[in-house]
Amino acid sequence: MADPKLIQEWLRKADEDLGFAASIIEDSPFYAQICFHFQQAAEKYLKAIIVADDLEFQKIHDLVMLLKSCLGRRPELIRLMPDCKLLNRFYIDTRYPVHWPTDYTKDKAILAQKAAEAIRDTVKACLN
Repeated sequence: MADPKLIQEWLRKADEDLGFAASIIEDSPFYAQICFHFQQAAEKYLKAIIVADDLEFQKIHDLVMLLKSCLGRRPELIRLMPDCKLLNRFYIDTRYPVHWPTDYTKDKAILAQKAAEAIRDTVKACLN
């Protein structure tokens, strides 16, 4: 059985990332960085499930891979796949020079927020 305090730490850190990004979305032109924080929130929510289910903890940032590791015990989480795919690209594109088109807008940041919130809501419902 996983330590409930550790699970809560993951959830708290995820909530901080999500809350920070949501709090600045209206007044900041830094949409790439906002999208990154939504990706980070989703990653930490998924890692909370991994910790809770005593799954092998991988130090990776790929949301699709993290979600797939959860599906053996929680197949209902498959509905999060589109949200994970949407947010997944915000890990690399927002932090490093890339050689493909990137265009971060407020609309994309709002989509990222909705995806992160869907992951949050689903994970918290599973853990309650």
